[in-house]
Amino acid sequence: MKKWTGIGLVAAVIALGMGLAACGQTSSTAKPQQVLRLPATAALDTIDLAKATGYGQTGNVFEGFYRLGKNGKVAPGLADKVSVSKDKKTWTFHVRDNAKWSNGDKITAQDFVYSWRRTLTPSTKSSYMTMFSGIKNGDKIIAGKAKPSTIGIHAKNQQTVVVQLDKPIAYFKILMAYPLFAPQNQKVVDKYGKKYATKSEYMVYSGPFKIQGWNGTGNTWSFVKNNQYWDHKVVKLHKINYQVVTNPQTGLSLYQNKKLDFAQLSNEQVKNYKNDKEFQQYPYSIVIHLKYNFQDADKAKRRIMSNQNIRQAIALSINRSQLTKKVLGDGSVTPTGFVASGLANDPKTGEDFAKQQAVKNTTTYNPKLAKQKWAAGLKQLGVKEVNLSIMAGNDDVAASTVTQYLKGALEKNLKGFNLKIQNVPASVAQSRSTSGDFDLYLSHWGADFNDPISFLQIPVSSNSLNYGKWSNKRYDALIDKAQNQDAGNDEARWQDMVQAAKLLNKTQSFTPLYQANYAYLTRSDVHGIIHNTAGTQWSYKYAYLK
Repeated sequence: MKKWTGIGLVAAVIALGMGLAACGQTSSTAKPQQVLRLPATAALDTIDLAKATGYGQTGNVFEGFYRLGKNGKVAPGLADKVSVSKDKKTWTFHVRDNAKWSNGDKITAQDFVYSWRRTLTPSTKSSYMTMFSGIKNGDKIIAGKAKPSTIGIHAKNQQTVVVQLDKPIAYFKILMAYPLFAPQNQKVVDKYGKKYATKSEYMVYSGPFKIQGWNGTGNTWSFVKNNQYWDHKVVKLHKINYQVVTNPQTGLSLYQNKKLDFAQLSNEQVKNYKNDKEFQQYPYSIVIHLKYNFQDADKAKRRIMSNQNIRQAIALSINRSQLTKKVLGDGSVTPTGFVASGLANDPKTGEDFAKQQAVKNTTTYNPKLAKQKWAAGLKQLGVKEVNLSIMAGNDDVAASTVTQYLKGALEKNLKGFNLKIQNVPASVAQSRSTSGDFDLYLSHWGADFNDPISFLQIPVSSNSLNYGKWSNKRYDALIDKAQNQDAGNDEARWQDMVQAAKLLNKTQSFTPLYQANYAYLTRSDVHGIIHNTAGTQWSYKYAYLK
């Protein structure tokens, strides 16, 4: 899921379709019929499908062959018929005859072909090119060794799309529910040129809603019912008004004054409202973690963060049970490693991947061992003091709380460690992380689909989302084996991924802190919202007010 900027209910997490959202323009006495008012934790950074940095709510305005339904299950989308070859390497999709863009244009097979090619074009600078891995020629295109036009998709006729894979992909069906793979309208892209996607009117939409009132920078915008949508008759909401709310107290006040239908609660607010009848928790397959900059511009800092003993000492100095239960107190849980729990189960035994990735003395609190590792690291480096900064985006209500906790815990347990906190706007964190301008980064990753590879592809050396530039040949080889040699063997592929996750734990190249859980007050007259822990987390297709 995302890359997401800092942490947070997917604010820019959700980039193209943000957190939850709202625009409190209505009074409690004259509430418009079927208008949902939601808070967003950050402004939309783009509405260009190919350039998004997250897709948490994007499925509401862009739809592919499938969409994500209840409980992470694939539901029908723009395709009404699908067939798969015996070797599972050729998928044929028939686009519905009544599939239309929001401007009335017919959605055709060629729109899918154009979309995939445009996203893979280097000048587009998509953050999600690696998602095309395994599709015919996808890996070659990602590596810059083949042209985007060679990606394994073609239009057999106006309504039929044929997708060819290099090898079977265990999660391909659910992957096709991800809005990244939705169609794009070349006629509209060409018509608007440089203006395309700079404002909501310079875009067309294929999902249940279309965006209105977004000008590229504003803190308010709306999702409006798309009457050209193939299944528009089931869509009950007329409008969803969004408003950026960065302060939890502001959000709570707007909610209490009936200007919002949802209010995300801070950790302190959770303690006061957890017994309220309108209190609800939404779990996520999101792991908040520390990224280390292995290519830090400061050579001395680079040496420090490249030292495994130092990283292990940091990991062992954090009491995650205390952090989740007492400091956060919002239902967040302690992780066993980089991959979220409850995401995927062993195809042979049914056991949670998270249980199998665990390695002793890696994500547990052990201050005694931490001090030993720290002393060993300092000796190897020939220093007595370590001065580092931790950067966090302010798009999550917990960011400041977590960075303060980390500073206290690390400076207490690790003698000579001085940690400087840099809490910055979400857009700044996004920019600085992608350019490698940080020491430690309070980051997070949310699964795009229910498979461990959604997490495990991030630390691969060649992945542009590996902001800290960690590189390990054994890790890369294990992921390559899972994605290629063992792609058709479920259990062998699973074991490759378990070994890779264990390697992450042992090296602490990424240090997991907690698995997120977000708490809200939700209006009791709001019904039908579908929430999923991975991929497109929020769907309003069936939502209504009663």
